[in-house]
Amino acid sequence: MTGGVRRPAALAAVLLLAALQWACSSPQRVQAPPDRTVVGTQAGSEAPRGSRATPSGPGNPPFYDVLGRRYYVRATSDGYDETGVASWYGRDFHGLRTSSGEIYDMHALTAAHTTLPIPTWVEVTNLENGKRVVVRVNDRGPFVKNRIIDLSYAAAREIDMLRNGTARVRVRAVAGPGAPASPAPVQASAPRPEGGGFSIISSAVADDVRPDDVPFRQLFVQVGAFAERGNAERLVARLADSGFPNAFVVSDGAGRRVLHRVRVGPLANDTEFDRVTGRLRALGLGDAHLVVDR
Repeated sequence: MTGGVRRPAALAAVLLLAALQWACSSPQRVQAPPDRTVVGTQAGSEAPRGSRATPSGPGNPPFYDVLGRRYYVRATSDGYDETGVASWYGRDFHGLRTSSGEIYDMHALTAAHTTLPIPTWVEVTNLENGKRVVVRVNDRGPFVKNRIIDLSYAAAREIDMLRNGTARVRVRAVAGPGAPASPAPVQASAPRPEGGGFSIISSAVADDVRPDDVPFRQLFVQVGAFAERGNAERLVARLADSGFPNAFVVSDGAGRRVLHRVRVGPLANDTEFDRVTGRLRALGLGDAHLVVDR
């Protein structure tokens, strides 16, 4: 038995999967939306002057939404130490792309986390048997209530949690790849509360509450992309007439591969992003999405 099901391909499948996540005891996974980022602005583009790019690796948007819940990616993993439930995912996802852009290898020591920066190395300790493993976070998930990390098949095997599918664990950020120099003491065979279930003890910031250290880089809403610049300029004019004076065109590429992208921004934070995308949906522009100038 593997620790997941195939990723949904349609909205109906997403809703069905959401229901199954609450009803089933086996680990389930939902794919996080892609991190649609833009590396700087190309020469000759017409982005607002004075913007400054901030470096960021793939898989690290400032926030993203899955199954109606918003997750804020942390600025740093420093001091991260959380206790909760781990699950694992394996063969059904082997060879598929992760949120970091890497190909998932079920035999590598990796993991998925909702909010830790990618990459982050964490030590995961099975509190029921004292076994531990150091893994590299390169994916997003698990999007299941009370689960704090999704381990690869190999990592789950290292701490002997394949058979049960889940385990109560401690997850602690460590400095760089490899095992920590002086692991913190861990109590093995931690007792479960009467009646079964898991004891959740967490000092971590809740995923749906924005931490103070979330860096909001240059945020924009991309409304459309066109091969013909005239089409992009007409959309900018329409947006301006509809109360979006900060709409502009970014052109990149060369020769016949030039693409003209229409964006609105910059935006101050996720609250303004929600307000702007709501107004765009009212205009029939529901495909607008977040991009980050990094």
